[in-house]
Amino acid sequence: MKLNELSDNDGAAKKRKRVGRGPGSGTGKMGGRGIKGQKSRSGVAINGYEGGQMPLYQRLPKRGFNKPNRKQYAVVNLGLIQKFIDAGKIDAKSAITEDVLIASGLVRRKRDGIRVLAKGEVTAKLDLTVTGASKSAVEAVEKAGGSLSVSAPVAESSEA
Repeated sequence: MKLNELSDNDGAAKKRKRVGRGPGSGTGKMGGRGIKGQKSRSGVAINGYEGGQMPLYQRLPKRGFNKPNRKQYAVVNLGLIQKFIDAGKIDAKSAITEDVLIASGLVRRKRDGIRVLAKGEVTAKLDLTVTGASKSAVEAVEKAGGSLSVSAPVAESSEA
């Protein structure tokens, strides 16, 4: 084999279509765009236009609702709290509040409060006070001999 005998496999390199380069090219004169009209011109973008028919995105029903003032909680799993206790970043003997969780670096910011979920194992006897908790998280902490109390959110709107 010599350098001058090297070549691509058949069909590996495809020639670029050169539009508007005379009648011999097969795509001369109008360049495959047909005769006149909006689509034969340059700079045309008619996405979603269906020739006056009601577009598909308008015919489909709209569903759902995003509550503009919904509460956003910082979520913490019990397994992570246990991991931080084992690492010595949280003291399990003293009461664990939301401020303690933020100071330890487990939670970045409080948002509308901190909610504890039951993912992971907890072995330490905890005294947790947070804004929210799942039922299974409360059960898991009490099973380990601790207590998990849920306090009302700090910035709660007054109801009449």
